[in-house]
Amino acid sequence: MSTVLIACGGTGGHLAPGIAVAEELRERGCMPVLLISRKQVDSALIRKYASLDFHKAPGRAYAGDLISRCRALLDVVYGILFSCKLIRRYRPSSVLLFGGFLSLGLGLAARLLRVPVALHEANSQPGRAVRMLQPLASRIYLPEGVRLSGSPDSVRYCGYPVRRDICPLPKDVARANLGLKTTGTLLVIIGGSQGAESLNQWARENFPSLAEAGVSVYCVAGFGKVSEENLVYDLSDGQTCTARFVAFTDQMGDVLSAADLVISRAGAGAIAEMIRCRAPSVLIPYPYAADNHQMANAEAHENEGAGVVLGQDRIDAFLGTVQTLLGDSARLASMRVQCERLNAIDAARSTAEDLLALATGEPAEDISS
Repeated sequence: MSTVLIACGGTGGHLAPGIAVAEELRERGCMPVLLISRKQVDSALIRKYASLDFHKAPGRAYAGDLISRCRALLDVVYGILFSCKLIRRYRPSSVLLFGGFLSLGLGLAARLLRVPVALHEANSQPGRAVRMLQPLASRIYLPEGVRLSGSPDSVRYCGYPVRRDICPLPKDVARANLGLKTTGTLLVIIGGSQGAESLNQWARENFPSLAEAGVSVYCVAGFGKVSEENLVYDLSDGQTCTARFVAFTDQMGDVLSAADLVISRAGAGAIAEMIRCRAPSVLIPYPYAADNHQMANAEAHENEGAGVVLGQDRIDAFLGTVQTLLGDSARLASMRVQCERLNAIDAARSTAEDLLALATGEPAEDISS
């Protein structure tokens, strides 16, 4: 049985697609071993995937003051040593790197020990780790339309791998799975795996106005961002609307399927999961994302007709935009149709099959269709 080492921890946007590819590799008789970070979000997300083999690896983001950056560089050294031990233990046929701070250690160790390296870039603007490791890669998986200079033969276009449990469900089934009694309109708000304080605050402040229009709220707030709670708003006709705030959920397929509209950050993973669940969206790119990649993601999604982009500096316009969209059933239906069109490629399956071809030395076919 061949083995693939996958570096995918640090954020949900890296870990979730790693899990998705690992599921496909296992189905094909391969043993995936996943390297994750020590962050709380990683520990929470892997709880429902007990059948997969996870290892917590050293690493931290290269950010902050001089001391923090020196610690990050030291962790790269630790990461190389840690990864060398894993490679000698498992003797993988290839390694797959999803970017972020865990990728450097495994990528450099694989190069030293002559193991083929594959990179996956989910964003419309390639990140620092992928750009740095590009010369080492035998494969680079990119979103359609994204270009990297210097590696045309190694590039494959396959999109963002989505976990099997993220799938569209009938709205009433999804709401029942979440324990929601809401039968009217539901607005879902997601701040990404790290949470978004500005979106959480907006949800809380504007819930009364939304409730007066018959709109309930489900907000995934992020660890440590807000206390989990349920708010109830009684309407004059005897009906009620609710606002539920949760720190984290491992039922994202249910959450997105339950929504009439989603307000979300514009990470590649969030967008891919909204596409999978046919969820119309208002995207609020994180303004401090590296290389402004969330804005690039959001604009690409808007150009496909599957969502709307608003800058965080326009937060005063959010309520009006949301109310207008929720009142335009034809626009929402059109967004759902565009999401279904964009969901044509099974990126997890395509990536897994191409990785196995790389391991055997077979020439890979075009996996973009």
